[in-house]
Amino acid sequence: MSSTDESTEDRLKSALWYTIGHFVDTSSTTESFNATPQFIGALTELVYTHIQNSARDLELFSKHAGRKVVTADDVMLLTRRNEALEGILKAELDRMRAEEGRGEEGPKKRGRPAAAAGAKGKGKGKK
Repeated sequence: MSSTDESTEDRLKSALWYTIGHFVDTSSTTESFNATPQFIGALTELVYTHIQNSARDLELFSKHAGRKVVTADDVMLLTRRNEALEGILKAELDRMRAEEGRGEEGPKKRGRPAAAAGAKGKGKGKK
């Protein structure tokens, strides 16, 4: 890893630590609990690792589909094991598509044309 990558990673972790720390501090005052700096640091590492794994999965889903860009379909695939999150994101995606006038069908899927899908393969037509 180059020094630029390490510097960027350090800045991202610092921003995440600050955000998580602020969230935990706010929650601790309303919920009446205390959190140590070690807890916030451990939670930050956990969240950062989860973000890295999710990003890697999204890249692999996109690559497997033959695309260079991550799409909403990749994100929905990532949420397949969390039904509550999947429902929230699906509702938001449907709302966004409705605003754009695309409806719920989303982008057209690539594949074999309908006529070719039922066609018989080479050598299977006559006996």
